[in-house]
This record gives sequence, C-alpha cells and structure tokens, in this order.
Amino acid sequence: MEKTYVLEGLNCAHCAAKIEQKAKDLPGVQTCALNFINKKLVMELDSLTDETLLTQKLRHIVHTLEPDVTVTEVKPLSLTEKTYLLEGLDCAHCAAKIEEKIKTLEGIDSCQVNFMTKKMHLALGQGYDTDQILPAVQEAVLSLEPDVVIRDLSPETPVSTAARSGDTKEDSHKKRNFILRLVAAAFFFGLGYLFPNYPLFFLLSYLLAGCRVLLKAGKNILRGQVFDENFLMSIATIGAIFLRSYPEAVGVMLFFEIGEYLQDLAVENSRRSISDLLTSKNLYANLVTEQGMEKRDPKTVPIGSMIAVKPGEKVPLDGIITEGSSFVDTSSLTGESVPRKYQVNDEILSGMINMDSLLMVKVTKSFEDSATSKILEMIENASLKKSQTEKLITKFAKYYTPVVVLLAVLISVFPPLFTSASFAESVRSGLVFLVISCPCALVVSVPLGYFAGIGLSSKKGILIKGSQYMETLSNLSTMVLDKTGTLTEGSFEVTHIFTASGITEEQVLEAAAKAESFSNHPIGASILRKYNKDIKTLLLENDIAYNEFSGEGIQYQDSRDCILAGNQKLMERFHIPYEKQTVAESLVYVAVNGAFLGSIIIADTIKKDTPSTLQKLKQQGITRTIMLTGDRKELAEKIGQQIGIDKVYADLLPHEKANQLQKIMSENTDKEKTAFVGDGINDAPSLVTADLGIAMGGIGSDIAVESADIVLMTDEISKLSTAVSIAKKTKRIVYENIIFALSIKAVFLLLGAFHMTSLWFAVFADVGVALIAILNSLRILIEKES
Repeated sequence: MEKTYVLEGLNCAHCAAKIEQKAKDLPGVQTCALNFINKKLVMELDSLTDETLLTQKLRHIVHTLEPDVTVTEVKPLSLTEKTYLLEGLDCAHCAAKIEEKIKTLEGIDSCQVNFMTKKMHLALGQGYDTDQILPAVQEAVLSLEPDVVIRDLSPETPVSTAARSGDTKEDSHKKRNFILRLVAAAFFFGLGYLFPNYPLFFLLSYLLAGCRVLLKAGKNILRGQVFDENFLMSIATIGAIFLRSYPEAVGVMLFFEIGEYLQDLAVENSRRSISDLLTSKNLYANLVTEQGMEKRDPKTVPIGSMIAVKPGEKVPLDGIITEGSSFVDTSSLTGESVPRKYQVNDEILSGMINMDSLLMVKVTKSFEDSATSKILEMIENASLKKSQTEKLITKFAKYYTPVVVLLAVLISVFPPLFTSASFAESVRSGLVFLVISCPCALVVSVPLGYFAGIGLSSKKGILIKGSQYMETLSNLSTMVLDKTGTLTEGSFEVTHIFTASGITEEQVLEAAAKAESFSNHPIGASILRKYNKDIKTLLLENDIAYNEFSGEGIQYQDSRDCILAGNQKLMERFHIPYEKQTVAESLVYVAVNGAFLGSIIIADTIKKDTPSTLQKLKQQGITRTIMLTGDRKELAEKIGQQIGIDKVYADLLPHEKANQLQKIMSENTDKEKTAFVGDGINDAPSLVTADLGIAMGGIGSDIAVESADIVLMTDEISKLSTAVSIAKKTKRIVYENIIFALSIKAVFLLLGAFHMTSLWFAVFADVGVALIAILNSLRILIEKES
C-alpha cells in the first residue's frame, strides 16, 4: 500500500533529509523516499498500518523539524478521465456555475469547464466509472443550461473541432429564425411609434424580442437559478411595462438581444481565430506498401512504417527522412518564417509543411505521441489552468449579482419613504440599476484575453501551458539562465590557433585532426569540422596506435608520426616543452614527434541574439539576469561579461543549480517572481523549482514538455523577450477590460441610483461594454498581422 504526501513550504534540503529519516522509523513503514525538488514524500506501508494514525505522526515529525511546512495527503490518481463537448454553451457565467455544481457530485475528483472550447473535463475517483457518473452529470448540466447538448469526445479531439462545433445546419437554422424574429420585433416596434395610442404593437414587439429571455428566466427560476442576466433583464423590462414605459421596455429587450447576438458572434469568431492558430492536423498519411501508396488515417499508421510526403503536404507523423531533401515550412511549430532545408537522417515533425520535393519518412512515433498532438493538447488544456485574475473575477461575479439585486430593491423602495421622489421614479431607477449590473463583460472578456494571448504565443513558437503562467511571465523580476544551449550555441568551434615558430596553422590543425579522428568528444568533432578534409584514406594506409589518457588527451601514432593532442597535463606527461597560453576557453596543445607545434582554442560560441535579448529583458522590467552553469568559473565569467549578464554562478552540478536557484528565489519579495531558462533535460530539477520554468528548444524533448511551464519551440533565445512582450500585452488588455467595465458600470450605477439615466443608457452599460471588452481582447490576435 502506497501513500503520498506533499510538504508545502519545504525549502531546506538538510531538514528534508531529517524528515525522511524519521519517517522511515515510523511503525508500518516499509520504504520511504522524500524528493526535495518536488516536495513529495512517498511511503510504502504494510497492509495492517493505521493510515490515520500514521498521517498524524508524520505531521508531528514535520511540525517539530519545520513548523511552517504543511503536510497534504495526495489522493490516488483517478482511474478514468473523460472529456465532453457542451454544444450550445453560450454563457461564461453559466459555464462557471456548471463547473462549481459538478465538483460537488459524488465520484468527481475534479471538473474543469472551458468556455472557450465548450469542453468539460472530468476526473473520476477510484471505484467510479462513466456509467455511474454520467446521469448525475447530465442532470446537473441540464438543470443549469437545458438547451446544452452533452457529447462524448475521444481524448484526441482537437480544440478546432470544439471551436467549430457550432457550424451545423441546426445552428444555421436557429440563427436564421433568430434574425427573422428580431426583424419582426423591429417592425412592430416601428408601428408602435407610428400609432402611439395602440400599445398592442409594443407588446407584440416585446414578446417577439424577449420570448427567449423570458422563457429562460422562467425556467431558471423554477430550478432555483435566479440571479443571471435573463432574470435581470426580464424584471427590468416587465417593470417598465407596468410603468407604461412601453418604448423603453421594448427597446431595452430588442437591443439586449441584438447585443447578445453580436457578443456571441464576437466570441465565436475569436474561437475560430484562435483555433486557426492551433490547427496543424493532417487529414491523411501516404502509407507506402508493397502494393504501392495508399491514403491512411494517421492514427492507424504503426511505428516503423514508411510514408511519403509530397510537395505542399503537411507531415502527418513524426519520423526520420530516409530519402530526398526539401525545404520545409516549420512555422506552425516553431514560429520561424524562413523555411529550413531538411535531408536524409534529419528528424521531421508532424505539422511541418513540405515545400518543394518528395520526402520518404520512416515513422518514429504514433499519432498520439507526435509533436502536433502534444502541442494541440497542451494549448487546449492551457485555458483550464486559470490565472489568479480569472479566479478572482469568477468569484466576484458569484457574489456581485445578488448584491446588486438587493441594492436595486432598496433603490426602488426606500427613496419614496424618506424623500419627495415618486414611487414610479424610484422603481424606474431600480430597473435601470438591474440592467446595468450584469457582469458579462468581465466574465467573458478576461478568460478570452488570456486565451488569445496563449494562441498568439503558440503562433510564435512559444507554448504557454496556462494563463497562470502567462500572468507570472508578465510579473517576472529575475531571469535565471543556463549557459550551454541557452545563452550559447551548445556546440564547440575552433576560434583561434596559436603556432610555434616556423609552423603554419594548417600543420597544427592537420596534426590535431589526425589525433582526434577516432574521438567522439565534442572538442574532437569541432577540430574535424574546422579541418574539413578527408583523412580516412590516409589512416587506412598506415598501422595506427591510438591511446587516450582520461582527463588529459590523446596519443596517436602511425608509421611516420607520433602525435599528442590534449591539455597541459599531457604535455607534461611526455615532457614536451610547450608555450603555455592563459585563456578561459578550452585549449588543445599539439605536439608531433616530441616537438611542440602550437595550440588550438575551442569555445562554445555565444548565440547572436543573446546580448540583444538580455538588453530587451532589462527594458521589459527584468531587474536581475543570472547565469547558472557547470562550466569553469573563468570561462563562465568571461561569457557573462561579454553578454552583459548581472551575476554568474559556475562549477555547478544539476542538483546544485536547483539549490542555488532556491537561494536566489529566497531573496525575492512575495510579489517578485523568478524564471529559470534551460534546455529541459539536465536542467529539469531547476525547471520544476522555479516560479516559472522555461525550456529552450523543446520540440523533441519529452522532459522539456513535462518539466517546463513554457516551452520555446526553437533555440532562439530572442523568443524570451517575445514571450514577455505578449504576456505584458495580454495583461495590459485584460486589466484595461476590468478597469473599463467596472468604471463604466460604476458611473452608470451611480447615475441610475440618483435617477439621472435611462434604460437606453443602461443597455449600453451592459451589452455595449461587454461587446467593447470582447473586441478589445481580440486586439491581441489582430495586432499580430500588423
């Protein structure tokens, strides 16, 4: 029997070791392991152990050693996860209510309703299956939204399917009927103005325009769901009719419906815009068989199969090119606008577009594990991880509506009792107050803004796993970066050759290339690349002796020469007089037949965009840039000085990087956040430890996808500043929406409370503000075209 606990607030590795040791000694504990990086304690217990008593004793141990640490038991993983499409879901406020209600059902571990994609993701508890849960889920959804149709989805259904789910004949029919109904309502509304003595025309117009709202409000009241926009609008307009303000009542209902239609249209268009950014799915694969070539669903193509990718086609599955070479458009995955040349033995990923030549590809991953599927799943699930701002707005809306209804009642009742105001005027002010109060602008525009920001980032080759990470990215104060592969190219190059008197650079390089011809070391590979001549034939003609001295270098001997290539220790081992060079970079000394020829400087070159990116990050509000590396201190500090980084920590092992990162984070205030940027493989502990983990070049790295909160799909460090820029723009627009909506509503609510506005202006304060906020959110996507 296994038990898992999370020790929240644990920040001392030494104390973690003490906790682990004491927990091992608890009765019934067979094995115990505490992972300091992810703060998880896993214990294997015998079957007779009292779990409740064990948990109490563990909490006592932890509290004694670390009083500020909280021990939380991790529930067993759900046996089943299900995703459903909620067709017809058109109310963000209702989506939040559905999520809250389903969370309370027995057997539901978690529920997440994504209004943007109309998907509901459920995690079922152990011992529960779909057949047990589904009836209760359906009842809960239909009790809140009776017009919503629940459809089961397979796990691989992409976001674009959900986004386009409304494009059916039935939906087109509904839209046409809606438009005809509003046209008829507008016709009778006009007749009412022409014949003001016949209120019947206004009443007919009111019923045509408001039948949907009135019916929905009535059904919701019967189900106990009173406080929503339908209820607010119904009470306000019915009250206006009783006050004989027929034009206002009809006009409010008519313009409310028109505004709701435009609002739905804007949200639906935004869904399509975002889904277009994410749609990289190919419809078929050209499977090569003994009988020839046949089109297949990519999901049915097994690993190891051979597929053909014709010019103009998308690559359907990840694989290795076995025949052909071609320019490939990688923009859908990496955001790179310039096509890249791909040839035999290169890895090619699904979603890329072959541009000019036939490619034969050997499939290396199934469709479910392909780059495209992972990216689509990650982007779609991103909107489920809500930012603090979104959570606050949802909670705000939950309590806001009942409060404003109570205020509307007070505004309607109290003024006539204590002032000279008439009852009709007070009731009218209360009705105006109700119309203005609807929180739709906030509930829809805030998550839509974050979703658009995540969509735009993916277009640029930046995968952000949730709006909470987008929010953290916009608030960063410290950027901690790995060196190799992040700030530098990650591949060694010969940068300079020193020669002894009378020796040429070519002689030094040729001798070193011979010595390194059997080596797989990156330094040897860089020397061979620099030499760039075929030496295999020469090697085969001679009897060769080859000896490698660990940590020193190589001894190479053929029938003519004895070559030494290595560091100063190798020179000293063979008593070679040499000219010592003092440099921070890696240095290879070369000697032939006991005579010193010269030395070669080999360095990991700095990426071209590294200095400019660090400068931009400073301009974007990053106050500290820090390098963590396993390289030598002298080299690390030299590179740090060249690129303009603030602080360098060198000679660090992977776990030491994570410990140093924790020390850096401890210097921050609560509001200051730290990001770690690494390659996503040996930096995984640091990626998990940081407030925000950013993986570089994660296109083929499963560890990068799992460990990091943000994945940059290429090795371009400049995408860091792009990501920060998008995050800050998104945050700015989201806050614009919040301030704009609350300000306009506050002004109109005050005017309404003091009888200084009308129902016409109230409609603008509700529907108009919502529509403007939604369109403002879409600026995140629209600006990308400029």
